[in-house]
Amino acid sequence: MKRALIGTLFAGLLLLGLSGCSGRPGPDDPVLSDRKLNLEEFFEGRTVAYGQFQDRFGTVQRRFTVEIDGTWNGSTLRLVEDFVYDDGETEQRIWTLTKTGEDSWTGTAPGVLGKATGVERGDSFNWVYRIDLPVRKGTMRVDFDDWMWLMADGRVLNRAYVSRFGVALGEAIITFEKDN
Repeated sequence: MKRALIGTLFAGLLLLGLSGCSGRPGPDDPVLSDRKLNLEEFFEGRTVAYGQFQDRFGTVQRRFTVEIDGTWNGSTLRLVEDFVYDDGETEQRIWTLTKTGEDSWTGTAPGVLGKATGVERGDSFNWVYRIDLPVRKGTMRVDFDDWMWLMADGRVLNRAYVSRFGVALGEAIITFEKDN
């Protein structure tokens, strides 16, 4: 009995340790291109995004389209995001992002706890925040570790790692395109 308990405990610790080793981008990753992502330039005007959320097992749970209207006044970027999910549900989120340095940002939106923080580095942007996220049966408090990369064709690829209490829930994968 004692041996089985120790084995179960060891297996649980091993699984917990391995789950923390899943590959994620980091601030020290090499910059892979000479492109420079400037949020205020890319998101000013109209942008359309296409994405999906996959749970931690890789199962696609939801797909969505987002129309974004961005305005830049020299220090603040306002993003009005209108989501339409494949099941017909809609949602609007309005972000107010403030440029706090050459490559640093803070931001707020309804449901965001405190301030989101972000850093541009070459062709990438990392955005971190905690939010009471609307879900089908209310809201759920989750953490986002959001990574964006400016692609060669003027698109931005976004991969957002979503967790709760430090446990991975899944990932949102989104492609942003300028609407001409």
